[in-house]
Amino acid sequence: MDGWETRRRRTAGHDWCILRLGAEGIVRGVDVDTSFFTGNYPEAVSIDALSFPGRPAAKRLAAAPWIEILPKSPLRGGSHNYFAIPRGGPWTHLRVNIYPDGGVARLRAYGEAVFRPGRGAASRKAVDLAAAQNGAWIISASDRFFGSPENMLMPGRAKNMGEGWETKRRRGPGHDWAVVRLAHPGTIEKIEIDTNHFKGNCPESFLLEGLMGSDPSAVQGAAWTLVLPRTKLKPHSRRLFAKEIADRGPFSHARLSIYPDGGISRLRIYGRPLAAPGIRKAP
Repeated sequence: MDGWETRRRRTAGHDWCILRLGAEGIVRGVDVDTSFFTGNYPEAVSIDALSFPGRPAAKRLAAAPWIEILPKSPLRGGSHNYFAIPRGGPWTHLRVNIYPDGGVARLRAYGEAVFRPGRGAASRKAVDLAAAQNGAWIISASDRFFGSPENMLMPGRAKNMGEGWETKRRRGPGHDWAVVRLAHPGTIEKIEIDTNHFKGNCPESFLLEGLMGSDPSAVQGAAWTLVLPRTKLKPHSRRLFAKEIADRGPFSHARLSIYPDGGISRLRIYGRPLAAPGIRKAP
């Protein structure tokens, strides 16, 4: 069983586990996946959440004031169990309670990461403003045929083409594009384009534009600013651009255009976030 399975409980109580989220964020929904657990899945599940900075010891987490975000809910065996989560958070940890015992194959928590700009010296450090773990996300794209554009914002290098963004082959005019809402408005210092594993199907070239604004609905009709002029790409390679940047912003959104189509495995936009109070959340 490729999952978490507890022993058969012969006493009162229930089993639980505490998870640290990959990034602090707002949880919109969860999938409690009981695939392959058909005669040994839990009868029900509930989930609590907590915001606790740093890496506290398990004992401190266990004694913390948890907040219930999913009340006790019945589960089906051998299937995905989807639950919407009311608006709340952001959270750093989840506690999954299963009743009374059994097996869960996967837990998926869907939502948006939030980004806290640093203070003092930390605010002067460049960060990846296009990283999903920092709170960036794709708000629109021209094509998702072979791969999701959200893949470009994932951590690490892609292990194969399936972990990148690939569009179908264009047979007419035009080009493909994807719009990224940056984790936080900021100035751009360095851009990385990685075509790892895209050997016979990387784009011929690309360009990057920027926009400063807060209304996502106005993005497509906005006057974009050229950040990096149209530049040729090489297959299966990683390229960095700094001195070639025409305008460093600040920007809140970036639009990547690829000509005419093809695959990009990763997009990194390193910059310095603007100083701002609080955190940036998704609408």
